[in-house]
Amino acid sequence: MNYTPVYGWYYINLNNRSPAWTGVEFLYSFLINNKGVGPFAEEVDIKDIRPGDIIQLAFSASSAFNHSPVVVQTGNPPAYENILVAAHTADRDYYPILNYGWVRIRFLHIKGVRKYTNRV
Repeated sequence: MNYTPVYGWYYINLNNRSPAWTGVEFLYSFLINNKGVGPFAEEVDIKDIRPGDIIQLAFSASSAFNHSPVVVQTGNPPAYENILVAAHTADRDYYPILNYGWVRIRFLHIKGVRKYTNRV
């Protein structure tokens, strides 16, 4: 967990959590920009997605991304037809990404997790 107020990534309880824990755009910003404790990611092409990575979906062309399922399985090579995800908005596990009615999609590869911050 990264307990940085507002821009961190933590969940203590329903009333004490960071925006990145439940907000899709906040999660994206945290993962892409995180230089401190916790997970960090890069936006990649579909061919680079792996189990444990995040897919973000937008359900209309004019809306922001609004859903972040976790990849649980891919084929080799990864393709829309063989990516399965888990999510909790509606409980899903090993659910085909093609079954969502998304209009836009982006792929976030989790590069690692820092357990401490390098300080000089």
